[in-house]
Amino acid sequence: MTKMKELQKKGKLKDGSEVLLRPMVKSDREALGVFFNRLTPSALQYVRNDVTNPKVLDQWCNQLNYERVFPLLAFYGEKVVANASLHRVAYGWRKHLGTIRIVVDPEFHGKGLGTLMINELVDLAMEFGLEKLMVEFPLRAHGALAMFKKSGFSPRGVIEGLMKDRHGQDLDIVIMVMDVAVYADKRRPLD
Repeated sequence: MTKMKELQKKGKLKDGSEVLLRPMVKSDREALGVFFNRLTPSALQYVRNDVTNPKVLDQWCNQLNYERVFPLLAFYGEKVVANASLHRVAYGWRKHLGTIRIVVDPEFHGKGLGTLMINELVDLAMEFGLEKLMVEFPLRAHGALAMFKKSGFSPRGVIEGLMKDRHGQDLDIVIMVMDVAVYADKRRPLD
């Protein structure tokens, strides 16, 4: 493991407020629970796990494996305000591919926090040697679409009616992909 566990970075948001980004550790269990329990059902409707279930969060914190899932938290003071994760597999036809998931407190939407966290995970993907990153979410999540485009992802497909929302309505899903090497070249300073 390289510098990943030591990642701790301050970031400034568009409104001038400062957040601290760092990997989740076991002792973050309570703060993570407070974060997810503070969010409304509509803010949590696209989360893949029942994060209001204490057993789910216990498992996340007790079984940390940064090689498989790298969870990144954003803190505003002592309060968790976002959770993002980079998922990868060690073997097989997807070992070059990472997937990103993110949940940002609605009070911090539009402030650049999501983009800041995504950029950190992209940097980690480069460190891991991943070639591509993927994200999928409902097509109607226009804020997420803009955030991922701004971070260098491009839409690669839409699957109509693949998922259902919390009311049972069909959702069209967009799949966005980033070529990590292209991203790295764009960030590399010119000689």
